[in-house]
Amino acid sequence: QVAAAGLFEAAGKRPLPAFPRCVGVVTSPSGAALRDILQIRRRRNDAVSVVVLPCPVQGAEAGGRIAAMIRAANEWRLADVLIVGRGGGSLEDLLPFSEEAVVRAVADSEIPVVSAVGHEIDWALSDYAADVRAPTPSAACELVVPEKAGIVRAAAQIADALYAAVRVKLERSRLLVKAFAPESLELRFRTIEQPLLLRFDDAKEALLADMRDTAEAYRRRIENTVRDLKGANPKAILARGYAVVRDAATKTLVRSAAEAALGQTLEIFPRDGVIMAEVSAAKTAATGA
Repeated sequence: QVAAAGLFEAAGKRPLPAFPRCVGVVTSPSGAALRDILQIRRRRNDAVSVVVLPCPVQGAEAGGRIAAMIRAANEWRLADVLIVGRGGGSLEDLLPFSEEAVVRAVADSEIPVVSAVGHEIDWALSDYAADVRAPTPSAACELVVPEKAGIVRAAAQIADALYAAVRVKLERSRLLVKAFAPESLELRFRTIEQPLLLRFDDAKEALLADMRDTAEAYRRRIENTVRDLKGANPKAILARGYAVVRDAATKTLVRSAAEAALGQTLEIFPRDGVIMAEVSAAKTAATGA
């Protein structure tokens, strides 16, 4: 019946609390199981308290009393975890832990239950209904009571890790703040400024060189223009032995012998002065006349 009701299903099992403050023990107050539990609890972690829920663990009335203690522990929330069991005995001695009332009370318990009935080879139905089955009451105590020394070591390791993480954070923050110190800011500013100054100097030198090249080009153009103007100056041409000839009457230039007539009075302008001449003959290069 209890199996058909799903009381043995694994889906309903609950994990044991990692750090229980109080362990409830449903067992005989005079049995060796309780003495073993108290001794192991004292050795492992004396900060965990134990509440004994006394009941007979064998006989006709045992099943009902065990179930009643389990329900009372839940009603008054007397513990964080329950150990339900007894030491070894005959098969008849262990039968109360297989009664339906005990199995239902274990399965219905809101407090996680560790079933510890007899020795390792002994089994009871409460083992299947409980959240965890322990081979002995002593083993049950080992399961539910965390070792204080282990907790202290774990806490120390966590504290060391936390302190290390904090130190790393502080060091990173210190380095970050240090980056904004006046001397660091000045160095960073100079690091940014120096390339810009170099680029400015390079641009200035390039501009000056370009201005010098442009001025030199204009100077050469001016010199060439002056030279061309000087070369085109009529006085310069006359100074090289050339002369200007024009009709004395009309003042028109005579550019060819064909334009001259016999008897015509001409004005000849060499480099200096004026020469008056009369045409007695005119000969062109083409005709020789």
